[in-house]
Amino acid sequence: MNHIEAIIQINIIPEKQHQINSLTVIGGKDKSGNPENAGITLKPGEIVCIVGPTGSGKSRLLADIECMAQKDTPTGRQILINGLVPEAKKRFSMDQKIVAQLSQNMNFVVDLTVKEFITMHAECRMISKKDETVNNIIYTANELIGEKFSDDISITQLSGGQTRSLMIADTALLSSSPVVLIDEIENAGVNRRKALELLVNKEKIVLISTHDPLLALMGDRRIVIKNGAMSSIIETSQQERKNLMYMEYLDCKMMELRDMLRNGERIDTEINWCSG
Repeated sequence: MNHIEAIIQINIIPEKQHQINSLTVIGGKDKSGNPENAGITLKPGEIVCIVGPTGSGKSRLLADIECMAQKDTPTGRQILINGLVPEAKKRFSMDQKIVAQLSQNMNFVVDLTVKEFITMHAECRMISKKDETVNNIIYTANELIGEKFSDDISITQLSGGQTRSLMIADTALLSSSPVVLIDEIENAGVNRRKALELLVNKEKIVLISTHDPLLALMGDRRIVIKNGAMSSIIETSQQERKNLMYMEYLDCKMMELRDMLRNGERIDTEINWCSG
């Protein structure tokens, strides 16, 4: 072997239609042709964040996992399911996808209400308690976003944050995909901690590309991408978790100020960021 293989092994509790004990990413090469030299093993309920400069290759790593690359992408990575090369029908299946991906740009082109859209998905999944599930998804989506929306609004009228919150709730509560890839949610106005906790509680494996320090520190570990390759794996330290608590406090204060401005209030009192 002429290079060190970077391996990500993900152990999960599978759903019956997805008998997955592990998902492995065998490292390929960076943009200069040099091999990747990092490895990581994920356990059920872990969150791994992917960090790095714009254009470094974060989205490419997510794309390689999403398409179960077989050395046929620019990175030369290979994805194994339970240590084996996945069958073509499993790799390209549209109705039993192992991986669900939430991209940065999510736009609807169908003219349906939120309830009609989620109901249609539930019917496709042949959910027994369809109405209960649909109502729960819409309720949960509204819990993730400050700007509430009704079930009779057209999905084409949803804001970017509302759309993202709806898709996160749908993925957690209705999608059968055990692996969830998220390409940035920090600018969507979604409650990040609630969103990640929701996905993890549903035994989803979550990999999220982000520039947001709060999101990065919410993960158990983070993959650092440089020049198109996994450069290193950093485990979130205890001090970083303590710093995260204060950062979340500041973020909460900023959300309060945004809500005040949104509601037409003035911000003319002295702000003490260190209180609380």
